[in-house]
Amino acid sequence: MAVLGGHERSHAARLRSFVTDRNSARATSTTATPTSSNEALSAQHTSEDQSLEQLPPHRRRQLRKQRQQQQQQDAQNGGEEAPLPPDASSLLTTQAAAQPAQSFRRTFSTFLSLSKPRLSVLVVLTAMVPYALYPVPEMLTPSMTETTSLSPLTLLFLTTGTALCSASANALNMLYEPDTDSKMTRTRNRPLVRRLIPKRSAALFAILAGAVGAGGLYFGVNPTVSFLGVANVVLYAGIYTPLKRVTAFNTWIGALVGGIPPLMGWAAAAGEAATKDGSWKELLLANDGSSIGGWLLAGLLFAWQFPHFMALSWPIREEYKAAGLRMLAWTNSARNSRVALRYSLVFIPLCVSLCAAGVTEWSFAVTSLPVNLWLAREAVRFWKHDGHKGSARGLFWASVWHLPAVLMLAMLQKKDMWSRAWRGLFGDAADQEGLWEEEELEEMAGMTADRVKEAAKALDLPRR
Repeated sequence: MAVLGGHERSHAARLRSFVTDRNSARATSTTATPTSSNEALSAQHTSEDQSLEQLPPHRRRQLRKQRQQQQQQDAQNGGEEAPLPPDASSLLTTQAAAQPAQSFRRTFSTFLSLSKPRLSVLVVLTAMVPYALYPVPEMLTPSMTETTSLSPLTLLFLTTGTALCSASANALNMLYEPDTDSKMTRTRNRPLVRRLIPKRSAALFAILAGAVGAGGLYFGVNPTVSFLGVANVVLYAGIYTPLKRVTAFNTWIGALVGGIPPLMGWAAAAGEAATKDGSWKELLLANDGSSIGGWLLAGLLFAWQFPHFMALSWPIREEYKAAGLRMLAWTNSARNSRVALRYSLVFIPLCVSLCAAGVTEWSFAVTSLPVNLWLAREAVRFWKHDGHKGSARGLFWASVWHLPAVLMLAMLQKKDMWSRAWRGLFGDAADQEGLWEEEELEEMAGMTADRVKEAAKALDLPRR
């Protein structure tokens, strides 16, 4: 009991010290110049993260909750929005820093943080869904079905290769801008900013991940998908990232990056069903119009980037400005909200077009309508209040839930999926009727042959 009491007193002392240091740092930052206050705030949060790691898990959760509540209260008092929580890379880096220097857990968490795991998972999912939505009946080994089918092995290569290409692009992005990452709340704890890993090791990881990912897509899927994977790395790390310092048009390039994974998934499935040479023209520009579904899904992901990012960037627009990254959130706030609204309105015609193209059933246009209207409503609020009064946070979370909801609804209402499942369970009524007619004819033929034999026996006719 004495030992437990000593531990509790120790935790209480750490807690009081943590709160005292935080209040002292906040008081100091309020009297500093804008630039020095940002530096003080960054140093304050870094010291807070380090202090948190010294506390037990339940204390850490309690203090993080208190921090978020305090940020929201400060935001309400100041008339601004509370910043969004740190990204997954920052959280992983904080966990890695608390581990022993040469431990496996520290090394693994550090390399995983380089890949931006949440973003990479989203990229993989947006490639998997079009693969599943491609208009072929089943996803089985081809030898197990008489119809054209999708291979689980191809799906495995697609997901693994896409994840590695995404990890490569994200690691290269971090290599390019550690100085700007250090100036922003959501990114200041990334591994290269905190120097948990040398730049040479990070570059080696990026090159290796890109090479293995592109090779897996080339040999395990098809060359077209591999080319798209490499193009995505080049667009994201080689064009989008440098453009962030030059022009706000970088967001449109970033949206193109988001639209490529759906094309990768569609081209992977099209390669399974290809009947000609399997070239990129056949997979992406088929004369019979079968490729339009992939472009519609790519358009959906392209449009989604705008309401999501415009809402994400608005609360931290001053940090983008201080870091020298040109985003519409601070270069032209009114246009920022207009762009978010404009692209939020295109999801309804896109969903209807997926039905018309034969990718989904027409019921998808109805079931996706409430989700699309919800996003549009939040975008209208964002535009009306210019990001204030909680409208940016509302649009951000609406976009977060909107995308998986629409993709899931599309998969549940894939064209002819339920009718094929019904036929698989209960058979086709027309086939059953034809089978019954055939059985009746065979029975009648058998009865006629028996009667002929009986008549011949009665007349005592010679048998042949």
